[in-house]
Amino acid sequence: MARTLYELCGWDPARIFSPYCWRARMALAHKGLDFESVPWRFTETDRLAFAKHDKVPVLVDGDRTVADSWAIAQYLDDAYPDAPSLLHGHPASYIFVAAWNDAIVQAGIGRLVVSDIPALLGEKERAYFVESREKRFGMTLEAVTADREERLPAFRASLQPVRMMLRAQPFFGGDAPDYADMIVFGSFMWARSVSPLRLLEPDDPVSDWRERMLDLHGGMARQAPCFGA
Repeated sequence: MARTLYELCGWDPARIFSPYCWRARMALAHKGLDFESVPWRFTETDRLAFAKHDKVPVLVDGDRTVADSWAIAQYLDDAYPDAPSLLHGHPASYIFVAAWNDAIVQAGIGRLVVSDIPALLGEKERAYFVESREKRFGMTLEAVTADREERLPAFRASLQPVRMMLRAQPFFGGDAPDYADMIVFGSFMWARSVSPLRLLEPDDPVSDWRERMLDLHGGMARQAPCFGA
């Protein structure tokens, strides 16, 4: 069965930098499912018309097309129940983790790294990205990330709930990762893929957790084109 995943990239098709694509990537790897990555860029919405969607990730699994990382996770558990599960118990806990991550972790990372992204894009995509993000932030991208080194301690402090959780278990999922880990890890892989900024101190328990995630699935994420920060 042919299985493809449409994923966001820039001029380098191997550098996948959408946090949501990384959620789907890690979910497929967790399930032990092979897939072909199909590079997709910001201005190529017409290429997703078949999915009736305008953003990635989009998974094509045989005759099934599934758009959105959350829908992909649910689909994979339904379609492959004999493979390791992604979601345990009521979905509300994962919905909360996603909401917290998007509002705190991912938003915080964005304000630290967004000005590094245009250099990774082709000319057409760069113009779209700069215009749309500067409109979103209401300022230049350089202004968004100004004094980011001075703002790093505040970002790191915002991760305290994760440190408290890691005192009791190595992963969000307990002794082994589940989809909650993939949600938060996707944001850190986004940063790792687009920026040399070191978000975490080496002795931070969150950094230790991220290292464990990087080692999963034969080091799939660690081997991806990244700045390594």
